[in-house]
Amino acid sequence: MRTHLDVHPRASAEIALVRLGPDTNLELFAYKSPDHTAAPRAPHDTGHVHLALHVTDVARAAAELTRRAGVSPLGPVLRVPDGQPDAGTHWVRLSSPFDAPLELRSVPDVLPYEAVGGTPRRRPPGPWRNRDDGTGSRHGLPGALGVDHFARTVADLDSAERFFVDVLGAEPLYRSEYGALPEDVAAALGVPPGGAMRRAVLGMGPTDTIELASYQGKSAGNPRPPRNSDVGGSHIALHVRDVDAAAAYLAAHGCTVLGRPETIDEGPLTGDRWVYTRAPCGLYVEVVRMPDGALPYERGTAARRKAAHGLSWTDRTPPRPVRGTVPDSPGTDTSSTQRHPQGRGTSCRP
Repeated sequence: MRTHLDVHPRASAEIALVRLGPDTNLELFAYKSPDHTAAPRAPHDTGHVHLALHVTDVARAAAELTRRAGVSPLGPVLRVPDGQPDAGTHWVRLSSPFDAPLELRSVPDVLPYEAVGGTPRRRPPGPWRNRDDGTGSRHGLPGALGVDHFARTVADLDSAERFFVDVLGAEPLYRSEYGALPEDVAAALGVPPGGAMRRAVLGMGPTDTIELASYQGKSAGNPRPPRNSDVGGSHIALHVRDVDAAAAYLAAHGCTVLGRPETIDEGPLTGDRWVYTRAPCGLYVEVVRMPDGALPYERGTAARRKAAHGLSWTDRTPPRPVRGTVPDSPGTDTSSTQRHPQGRGTSCRP
């Protein structure tokens, strides 16, 4: 575990894998480790992540989530102002039981940057469902259509964007920035006011959107990314056809491969071949080949991971140009992984 996950040799972890809507797999980790940091990352700290859901009515969904889970909005529902590439978007962030904010977002049919020819931002078609047979969830949030994006705070926006685009094969959609965050926006983001925020929004493969944000000046946070076992540590996982070839490709593009690819030979995910890598910006990137349809956990439940075997990285309407794509990568597998202290985040466990 020390080498493959880049953690303390006496670290241990519990892992829960959940299906989150029509397209997303989410892993939740609870580490016990002698050297991990238990304090959650602040939104302006490097390595902080949040998850956003696409909903039809932000205020209604926020009220229902507050009632169900006892979470609290960080501020009122805000509208992205005119002059921004995503003007007209409504959003709010809420606290969550798993040490990272949850954002709810609704997006106009046409964003300003799209109206002038920009590649459209992906919009989940809905309805929210966790099964491939199309059935909905009994506990779905009202108006939820799917995962809108995953977001990560980075120290250097330009270099992080280059890695995602030139190495992982993401496509730039648009950028936005605030020269000085006003108090209401800063409060809604959970960061100090007065500093600058720059943001890059990227399309990732056939299903996902990634937002990278960087804070400067009065709004800047801790520049050191978290370790894998720290609360707030995270990774993205790319489902590929050949794990060994993908790991070699990432190594050739500046990533550190953490051990050798290995195949799990026991447990619920027997047959999964995987390896972690660490990018120069501190992001952990896993490449994985999962034998969906033949996994042991499937014998005891009707629940299923979202399989990527039928997808290609370039699946999209309209198709995206791809530069520097990880070889034979069908799509993002586990889009983000949250790390939690032992005993926290149990509401996300089966």
